[in-house]
This record gives sequence, structure tokens and C-alpha cells, in this order.
Amino acid sequence: MKKVFLLLLLCPLSMVAQKQLLINNVQLFNGKENKTENVNVLITDRLITTISREPIPTNKSMLVTIIDGRHKFLMPGMIDAHWHAFMCANTMMDMMMGEQSFLFIRAAKESERTLLRGFTSVRDLAGPVFGIKRAIDMGIQPGPRIYPSGAMISQTSGHGDFNLIGDPPRMSSNSVARPEALGVGIVADGYQEVLVATREQLKHGATQIKLAAGGGVASSYDPLEATQYSVEEMKAAVQAAGDFGTYVTVHVYTSEGVKRAVAAGVKCIDHGHLMDEECVKMLADKGIWLSMQPFDGQTNTYSDPQQAADSRKVGEGTANVYQWAKKYKVKLAWGTDLLFNPAGTKNQNANIIKLKSWFSNFEILKMITYDNAQLLALSGARNPYPGKLGVLEEGAYADMLLVDGDPLQNIELLGDPEKNLLLVIKDGTVFKNILPTP
Repeated sequence: MKKVFLLLLLCPLSMVAQKQLLINNVQLFNGKENKTENVNVLITDRLITTISREPIPTNKSMLVTIIDGRHKFLMPGMIDAHWHAFMCANTMMDMMMGEQSFLFIRAAKESERTLLRGFTSVRDLAGPVFGIKRAIDMGIQPGPRIYPSGAMISQTSGHGDFNLIGDPPRMSSNSVARPEALGVGIVADGYQEVLVATREQLKHGATQIKLAAGGGVASSYDPLEATQYSVEEMKAAVQAAGDFGTYVTVHVYTSEGVKRAVAAGVKCIDHGHLMDEECVKMLADKGIWLSMQPFDGQTNTYSDPQQAADSRKVGEGTANVYQWAKKYKVKLAWGTDLLFNPAGTKNQNANIIKLKSWFSNFEILKMITYDNAQLLALSGARNPYPGKLGVLEEGAYADMLLVDGDPLQNIELLGDPEKNLLLVIKDGTVFKNILPTP
């Protein structure tokens, strides 16, 4: 008996007993099919191990938690394909002037709120989130799975150039702007600099690379319609990312910028709201992903008149591009791109509801779960979570939400996560449970 007790002390817990979670009596939406099924779901450690209409026996030697799902709607955890964990949690003034440790603590706490809103995975498309991701993966900090891009790579006077107009030129100065020092963006001009900047992000752990290939709304020095980076410069990033088994996505709105990026070998367009129909069809023909946001001119607020006008212009293009994307069956992903307004992050879920103007409830649910997961998987060898995401099936990661109501019938339920998300489970761990106690 003493020998057995000593062996238990010496062995890791994972070798002694696995953790199991059994959720009975749920209406399961698997992420791919326009239906639900009344089943029981068994989770062992991080994975879904059994889905059955019949009662599921549990192993008495394991640590088992049993939850009665009360015939509620069980769906995959949601995925935001265009998130900024650092920049959504801090204002522009914070980023330029704030105390550094405070900025990161604020971003970490916002990541916890992101998870509780039902987002179990995000693709972070610019910002210094490698440390936050590590803390989440180690269980130090609650938050979603993060697919980080690291610093957005931009040309001088591009969407990611945060240098002040009075700063000395890059060629005559060794200093960098505060956001660049933090790792929000990096300015690189010419093939060689872009190659180095891309390799820097990969060294830190980027799962995909983001370039600024066109003008933006929130940036200071580039008109919205500006085309940025030559094909040759973008090819440097595509080559370096490809050497690491991953891909490049670009911030760009216009047809000219999109065509140039596609010619360079980019595999994903983020935004694209000002494209014409011919350009959208080209994306479909070439199998390029389009990561869109249902911008309506009010998603992000701007006090500057030109930025406000640009925001409205982008919003006006949203409907056309969504309609053309559906017409030509473009690979569509969804994201929010909330920036520099910590009070506005609570609207992340509201941007799901905006999709109703163009998509059915099923199409929306599939896009924010299964479809977005296919885009995440494009990171290939750089994928930090190589299992199945965005689906509820045996062998998939146990990332799931229990909803009080049926989003296939009423998608608005997802707009109030505090009230309607009864369970939030990520990696087999329950992070929220407001089911009534029996």
C-alpha cells in the first residue's frame, strides 16, 4: 500500500486520472449542418471524445463533472477572424503615451472578457500579443486561443506608419515611434526590409503575416484609396511566410490594391469594402479568402472629419461586396476590427447581428464557427492549435457554448452574451456556468 501511495505522489496527475466533463441533454449544432440533434457529449481533458443519443457511461477512475444541459442549444465556440487584443483595449492616446505595463494588463483583462462573450479563438491582426497568448496557453490568464500576426508591416506613409510628422526621416534617424517600439506595427520599405520585418514576426511566433497594402480610415498619412507596396515588396513577405509554412493577409479596401496583393501571392484579403464586382469574382476564381466586417459607418467612431467621411464610404461599400461574394461563392470569413475604444469592445457580438442583412441565421453561425476555423487552419505548420476548431464532433477541441434559446431561429440571442450564454467552455475547461443549480 505504501508503494502504491508513493507511486501516486511521484506520477504527474495526467498519468493518474484524466479529467472528464459530461454534458447531458443538449440540442447540438455541429457548426456545419443546418440542424440540431438531441445528444449527450463527453469531454476528456481537452477533446470531445463521445457524442451519443444514448446515455454515456463514465470511467469511475476519472475525475468526472456532470452537467444537465436542459435541452439547450450547444454550439462551437465563436471565432473572430479580425481582432486586436491590444488595440481594442487601449485608446490611441494610451498607446502613444501610456505606461507600458498598464497597457498589457488592460489587454489581458479584455481578453478574459472576450472569452466570456463566447469567442474561444481569435485571429489577432496587429499588436504585441505574444506574451498574452503565452499566459493564456499556460493557464495563467483566461482568454481565447490567439493566432497572432505580431506587428503589422507597413511602408513609410502607409497604414501602419505611426511616426509623427515632425519626427526626423527614417533614413536619418535611429529612433522609432512608440507603437513600433511596442510591436503594434513596423515600417519597412523595399524588398530587403520587408523580408527582414516578416522574419522578425515569425521569430516571435506569428501564425500569419499581415501587411498594409492600401490606405486606411484610422491612419494619419495615407488616403483611403492609396495603393501601398509594390508586387515585389509583397512577394518578400509571401516568400518568407511560405518558407515557414504559413501565409500573408493584407489590409486593403480597393480593387487596385487587392489585385496587386493577389499578384504577389497573398492568400487572404482583410476588408475589401471598396472592391468592384470583377475583383470579387477574381477572388472566387483564385480561391482567395475574403475576411470582411459588416461595417456600417458607425462600427468605429472618429472625431476627425476626414476619417469619419472615410468610415462612411467604407460602410457604403459593404452591401455590394457581401452580395457579390455570395453570388460568386467567395471563401468568406468574419471579424470585427474594433480599435482604440475600450468602452466599445462590448459591441463585438453586435457585429454578428449586422450580418442578418445579407445572410441567413445558419450561414452566420457557420461563418463565425466552421468557416472562420478553416481560415485559421491556413497557417499550416505555424498553427499552434492543430486540432479541429469550429466544429462539435468527436476528436475536436472542446470549445463550446450553451445558449439559452436557438440561434438558428433567433440569431439576436448571441448579441447578449451575458444573459444568453449559459456555459462557456474552452479546451474542456468551464469558464462560465450560469445554469440554475438543480
